[in-house]
Amino acid sequence: MDNRIKKAFSVLIISCFITSCTSREINSASMHGLRAGSLVSSASIKNTHLNEWFSYSEIPDNVWAEMQGKTYKENPYIQRDDLRYIKFLHHDFDGKVRVGEMICNKTIAKDLSEIFYELYLNNYQIERAFLPDFYDADDEKQMQANNSSSFCYRAVSGTNVLSNHAKGMAVDLNTFYNPYCKVRNDGSLFVQPKTAAQYCDRSSAFKHKIDKNDLAYKLFTKHGFSWGGDWKSVKDYQHFEKE
Repeated sequence: MDNRIKKAFSVLIISCFITSCTSREINSASMHGLRAGSLVSSASIKNTHLNEWFSYSEIPDNVWAEMQGKTYKENPYIQRDDLRYIKFLHHDFDGKVRVGEMICNKTIAKDLSEIFYELYLNNYQIERAFLPDFYDADDEKQMQANNSSSFCYRAVSGTNVLSNHAKGMAVDLNTFYNPYCKVRNDGSLFVQPKTAAQYCDRSSAFKHKIDKNDLAYKLFTKHGFSWGGDWKSVKDYQHFEKE
């Protein structure tokens, strides 16, 4: 077989493998009973197919019950069927493998599953990925904990405009090190989380910084997401969203 054909065939096989690992709407048996923050041993992963650890499904009843009055509030725009429950593996800041959970819009569930699969394969570190309900849907509290999340029915900070998080169309990643930064009219700096002002200076070198050289940036933008770090009036370095 011609070397060029062999190479093309190999690329096709790898591409198909990655897609098959992340494109099915399933609730994996390997993840059954495991919630965000659970440690997963290398032996557990080796004894299964890696794709079993990356799944998306309709929201289970117990998770839906946890969301009521917190991330989910009765509204005319987003219903349960519009959302999906994602489970995935990620490397924490100590290099340990843990379970992550997110709720997102069903139209981006496949995207996120594929992105987190690639991040995991590349040992990308995400400190934690709990549902915001664990923090009583308090955005400041979960950002102080450096939590990564997606859906939360809320307005854009300081406005009455619904956030793309309210539609499940946005993801915030490693939030403490990639804050929301806005210069007020009086010249003062508004930061969320409020103790992360030092990380508004993106000229500094520090771990877990999202910029255009970062793998998360490359993967999210490859999947059609825009980045809050590109915004003009404010900078939301943790934030990726899709219209």
